[in-house]
Amino acid sequence: MPPMVPPTQLLQPLTTSCTLIERLLVADFGLPRKLFLNFQFSFCCFASCWSTPCPCTMQFICLKQIDPTSTFSFPPPPPALFFASHKLSVSNPLILQHSIRFNLEMKMEFEGRFGQAQRQKYDCLLFDLDDTLYPVSAGLAAGVLKNIKDYMVEKLGIDAEKIPELCNLLYKNYGTTMAGIRAIGYDFDYDEYHSFVHGRLPYENLKPDPVLRTLLLSLPIRKVIFTNADKIHAAKVLNKLGLEDCFEGIICFETLNPIHKTVASDDEDDIEFVGSTTQSSANNNNNNITSEIFDIIGHFSKSNSTSELPKTPIVCKPSEDAIEKALKIANINPQRTLFFEDSLRNIQSGKRVGLDTVLVGTSHRCKGADYALESMHNIKEAIPELWEADNKVSDGGYNSGKVKIVETSVTA
Repeated sequence: MPPMVPPTQLLQPLTTSCTLIERLLVADFGLPRKLFLNFQFSFCCFASCWSTPCPCTMQFICLKQIDPTSTFSFPPPPPALFFASHKLSVSNPLILQHSIRFNLEMKMEFEGRFGQAQRQKYDCLLFDLDDTLYPVSAGLAAGVLKNIKDYMVEKLGIDAEKIPELCNLLYKNYGTTMAGIRAIGYDFDYDEYHSFVHGRLPYENLKPDPVLRTLLLSLPIRKVIFTNADKIHAAKVLNKLGLEDCFEGIICFETLNPIHKTVASDDEDDIEFVGSTTQSSANNNNNNITSEIFDIIGHFSKSNSTSELPKTPIVCKPSEDAIEKALKIANINPQRTLFFEDSLRNIQSGKRVGLDTVLVGTSHRCKGADYALESMHNIKEAIPELWEADNKVSDGGYNSGKVKIVETSVTA
């Protein structure tokens, strides 16, 4: 049996005790030393005799002032939340036992800084629909463009010769042709427009995609669709792909444009879920043409034009305002969301509002894209971390409440 050591030599100053505690928390458990220095402890030190010779064991009893159901634990996570033991390389008949009382400040400091690293990076995946969940080779995009041009000629009476240049200017300056047509002064029924543009698409080209379905269902993360298209089109596409039950909800045209506005507005009260008491309708009884049509072609043909482009009453991507409103409606935290898109403009807008982004349709990662996928089928190889941890809902004020089937507009 080792010789008895006087208790006065064992009950060292608290500074020495802090050194031992630091050794355990910082060196052995990996707690950042900067955090350790910010923690406040109160110690109760006492000595007692061990009945038989054995190595001395230093036990740290963590009396946490937090809910016992909390997931707070030391990294790497020990099997127990409240107790951690550490054997020292010394042998003596006494055990020095420190009771460490973690106050609320420690809990907040640890969970706020270190706990974040233990949590999965993303708690929501936001997907565009057309040419993202299926390839552009399906031919729907070409059909949409043709139908838009036909609508402009047949329903709005626009000169067919002006259509190519007009469509290019409207899409370039307003994000979608539909938003541009409304901006320059044409009025029309939104449901009729979507029915004309999407109603004649070759949906038969879309086939069930069991590979993508399996990948999506295996992702333990909230998944939401965000499209500029109308709700009928979105539902048809998801049904054809066999993905209708893979997403929590759909943010679409009707989501961000629940009422037929005749002028641009920033009134957030106008933004509601589809299915609310406010319905889209053209109640102004106007014809397709308002009092004056803005000559956008003439505007850009003048080198010294000082007039401003009119605003559109339609809310849609790539407008940053549209993306921010969509995130708010669906209760999505942009800092913990990965945004999948085939449009580089939409990717860059998403990046500016704080989203991490995935450009779909190419393996070349362009400016604004954090990842690039040739196809959605490559998602697991390109972003394996999405499967590496169980999903944990963020506690930063963004909950994963259900999103009603809601809506926005394609290149339309």
